[in-house]
Amino acid sequence: AIGRAAPYTGSIGAQVQELRSGYARVTLQDRPKVRNHLDCLHAIALANLAELTGNIAVAYSMPSDARFIVAGIQMNYIKKARGTITGECTSPVPESAARREYLVTVTMRDQDGDTVAEATMRTLIGPKTR
Repeated sequence: AIGRAAPYTGSIGAQVQELRSGYARVTLQDRPKVRNHLDCLHAIALANLAELTGNIAVAYSMPSDARFIVAGIQMNYIKKARGTITGECTSPVPESAARREYLVTVTMRDQDGDTVAEATMRTLIGPKTR
């Protein structure tokens, strides 16, 4: 469903494992389509996983009269990413659609539980316009 709404995001083939208010856990399978020339997951595939994970955590937690957009993202690549990578985000839960910026952090871990990357997104939430 996410791939239909956001085709580029859907291109990495990530799978939502858990989603609840203020929380998302998403996995990305290691396969040739998302690898780089160093035989590990591409940095942009990890950034895409981070954005997907953080965005669904935020979207699921917002009031129905709110909308959001990512205004910036900072990525820190800590270790080569190989194998299945799990993105996990505990996001803020906005109480209203009032215009405000939130920091949304996503941690990505490999199958051994080692952190391979971390992302912090500046996310703007505000009221829907008609």
